Amino acid sequence: MELSIKLLLTPLAAFGVYMLLAGILSLVGRALAGPDEQSAVKSSAYASGEVGSYAPAAPGYRQFFTAALFFAVLHLGVLMAGSGSLTWVTGAYLTGLILALLALILG
Repeated sequence: MELSIKLLLTPLAAFGVYMLLAGILSLVGRALAGPDEQSAVKSSAYASGEVGSYAPAAPGYRQFFTAALFFAVLHLGVLMAGSGSLTWVTGAYLTGLILALLALILG
Protein backbone atom coordinates (compact mmCIF):
# COMPACT_ATOMS: atom_id res chain seq x y z
CA MET A 1 0.00 0.00 0.00
CA GLU A 2 2.71 2.46 1.01
CA LEU A 3 4.80 1.57 -2.05
CA SER A 4 1.90 2.27 -4.42
CA ILE A 5 1.32 5.70 -2.84
CA LYS A 6 5.02 6.55 -3.14
CA LEU A 7 4.98 5.37 -6.75
CA LEU A 8 1.93 7.54 -7.47
CA LEU A 9 3.70 10.59 -6.05
CA THR A 10 6.69 10.31 -8.37
CA PRO A 11 6.86 13.17 -10.90
CA LEU A 12 6.43 10.91 -13.92
CA ALA A 13 3.32 9.20 -12.51
CA ALA A 14 1.82 12.53 -11.37
CA PHE A 15 2.44 13.98 -14.84
CA GLY A 16 0.69 10.99 -16.42
CA VAL A 17 -2.31 11.32 -14.10
CA TYR A 18 -2.56 15.07 -14.79
CA MET A 19 -2.32 14.52 -18.54
CA LEU A 20 -5.07 11.92 -18.36
CA LEU A 21 -7.32 14.24 -16.34
CA ALA A 22 -6.60 17.15 -18.69
CA GLY A 23 -7.47 15.00 -21.70
CA ILE A 24 -10.74 13.87 -20.12
CA LEU A 25 -11.66 17.47 -19.21
CA SER A 26 -10.83 18.59 -22.74
CA LEU A 27 -13.03 15.91 -24.28
CA VAL A 28 -15.93 16.69 -21.92
CA GLY A 29 -15.60 20.41 -22.62
CA ARG A 30 -15.49 19.82 -26.36
CA ALA A 31 -18.65 17.71 -26.13
CA LEU A 32 -20.46 20.37 -24.09
CA ALA A 33 -19.43 23.24 -26.38
CA GLY A 34 -21.59 22.22 -29.30
CA PRO A 35 -20.88 22.68 -33.00
CA ASP A 36 -18.46 25.38 -34.15
CA GLU A 37 -20.08 27.97 -36.43
CA GLN A 38 -17.78 30.61 -37.86
CA SER A 39 -19.11 34.16 -38.17
CA ALA A 40 -17.74 37.68 -38.55
CA VAL A 41 -18.72 38.51 -34.97
CA LYS A 42 -16.65 35.63 -33.55
CA SER A 43 -13.52 36.62 -35.44
CA SER A 44 -13.73 40.36 -34.70
CA ALA A 45 -12.08 42.00 -31.71
CA TYR A 46 -14.37 43.02 -28.86
CA ALA A 47 -14.06 46.68 -27.93
CA SER A 48 -16.90 47.05 -25.41
CA GLY A 49 -19.41 47.96 -28.10
CA GLU A 50 -17.25 50.66 -29.70
CA VAL A 51 -15.58 50.54 -33.06
CA GLY A 52 -11.97 49.54 -32.59
CA SER A 53 -9.09 51.80 -33.61
CA TYR A 54 -7.13 50.76 -36.67
CA ALA A 55 -4.04 52.75 -35.68
CA PRO A 56 -1.58 50.55 -33.78
CA ALA A 57 -0.80 51.60 -30.24
CA ALA A 58 2.94 51.87 -29.73
CA PRO A 59 3.63 53.51 -26.39
CA GLY A 60 7.26 52.39 -26.29
CA TYR A 61 9.22 50.63 -23.59
CA ARG A 62 10.15 53.57 -21.35
CA GLN A 63 7.26 53.02 -18.93
CA PHE A 64 7.95 49.29 -18.84
CA PHE A 65 11.64 49.75 -18.06
CA THR A 66 10.86 52.27 -15.33
CA ALA A 67 8.43 49.86 -13.66
CA ALA A 68 10.80 46.90 -14.13
CA LEU A 69 13.72 48.83 -12.61
CA PHE A 70 11.52 49.96 -9.71
CA PHE A 71 10.51 46.39 -8.84
CA ALA A 72 14.04 45.05 -9.36
CA VAL A 73 15.52 47.65 -6.99
CA LEU A 74 12.70 47.14 -4.50
CA HIS A 75 12.87 43.34 -4.43
CA LEU A 76 16.65 43.08 -4.39
CA GLY A 77 16.88 45.81 -1.77
CA VAL A 78 14.40 44.12 0.54
CA LEU A 79 16.15 40.78 -0.01
CA MET A 80 19.47 42.32 0.99
CA ALA A 81 17.96 44.13 3.99
CA GLY A 82 16.09 41.02 5.12
CA SER A 83 19.20 38.85 5.04
CA GLY A 84 20.99 41.01 7.61
CA SER A 85 20.34 42.10 11.15
CA LEU A 86 18.79 45.39 12.22
CA THR A 87 21.76 47.73 12.63
CA TRP A 88 22.49 51.33 11.71
CA VAL A 89 24.12 50.13 8.49
CA THR A 90 20.86 48.42 7.49
CA GLY A 91 18.96 51.61 8.34
CA ALA A 92 21.30 53.66 6.15
CA TYR A 93 20.91 51.09 3.37
CA LEU A 94 17.11 51.26 3.60
CA THR A 95 17.22 55.07 3.59
CA GLY A 96 19.34 54.99 0.42
CA LEU A 97 16.96 52.44 -1.08
CA ILE A 98 13.95 54.66 -0.36
CA LEU A 99 15.71 57.69 -1.87
CA ALA A 100 16.64 55.70 -4.98
CA LEU A 101 13.06 54.53 -5.41
CA LEU A 102 11.72 58.07 -4.95
CA ALA A 103 14.20 59.36 -7.54
CA LEU A 104 13.11 56.61 -9.91
CA ILE A 105 9.40 57.37 -9.41
CA LEU A 106 9.68 61.14 -9.62
CA GLY A 107 12.09 61.19 -12.31
